[in-house]
Amino acid sequence: MIDSIISRARTHGTKALAAAVLALAGATPALAWEPAKPVEFVIPAGTGGGADQMARLLQGIVIKYKLMKEPLIVVNKSGGAGAEGFLAVKEAKGDPHKIIISLSNLFTTPMATGVPFNWKDMTPVAMLALDQFVLWTNAEQPYKNASEYIAAVKAAGPNKFKMAGTGSKQEDQIITVALEKATGTKFIYVPFKGGGEVAVQLVGGHVNSTVNNPIEAVAQWRAGKLRALCVFDDERMPFKTKVTDTQSWNDIPTCKEAGVPTNYTMLRGIFMPAGVTSDQLAFYVDLLNKVAATPEWKEYMEKGAFNPTFMTGDAFTKWLATAETTHRTLMTDAGFIASAK
Repeated sequence: MIDSIISRARTHGTKALAAAVLALAGATPALAWEPAKPVEFVIPAGTGGGADQMARLLQGIVIKYKLMKEPLIVVNKSGGAGAEGFLAVKEAKGDPHKIIISLSNLFTTPMATGVPFNWKDMTPVAMLALDQFVLWTNAEQPYKNASEYIAAVKAAGPNKFKMAGTGSKQEDQIITVALEKATGTKFIYVPFKGGGEVAVQLVGGHVNSTVNNPIEAVAQWRAGKLRALCVFDDERMPFKTKVTDTQSWNDIPTCKEAGVPTNYTMLRGIFMPAGVTSDQLAFYVDLLNKVAATPEWKEYMEKGAFNPTFMTGDAFTKWLATAETTHRTLMTDAGFIASAK
């Protein structure tokens, strides 16, 4: 029903689309359960990064379209590579007034630290999207493409070039290690709390490159401060609208095209504590379906160059199990698995 209403409205433009979402929010029959107090929305990462931006956009859409009667309160819990946030949700078993946005640190943090947590300790609600990673350099550096940059890193010798990323033994460092193995290079990996800080460090010339998500560096790219060298995927991103004066996301070659056979995409999903009821789960699935139908969300998906895959139920659970196996292999190959005590 949501899709049919939105599809009809879309033919009449953005204003009609927004009006349809508002009407839909008001016309949807009352669910069997809805929050009775403010809902805490946990972000297991620092401010300014991709997860933080997505969560705050989601919060804003919920407010704009009055999709919840109770407020959705965003709280960053980034300690321990996100373990602080995941453990807070694990400990809130049965509490439907707490949700969390997940990154792939859902898998990497417990594997790297040994913290007693697994994604199965929570209730999967929905995959919101899959996020890309791009190899970025400062626009003032002379490298015009990934091949030139990798050649310079290799020529300089081990540990001469700095690669910044979010956290240690998480997605950014996993990609960095995979890049090193594929190209015979060796970076000094410099971890920061969030993607926003990572982008600032690269603009300031304090590091040589990053593997930030598109949304984490798009403002600096648009401003001409950063250069996008390649995307870590098998295919180019499909978005062809110009972001900078000369380039769209689709203009960025894949790293494979640049002779660097390295790829990786990251989860952006929502979870609840374990032990919630089916009615409580259904409320948030319905809420996120409404969010995903808004023009603001669709615009964000394109501007941030996301793969807008939306998934719930058994399909999402199956995807999570496969992703956990993949990450265990990547983490093992990188030597990042915590030693058993």
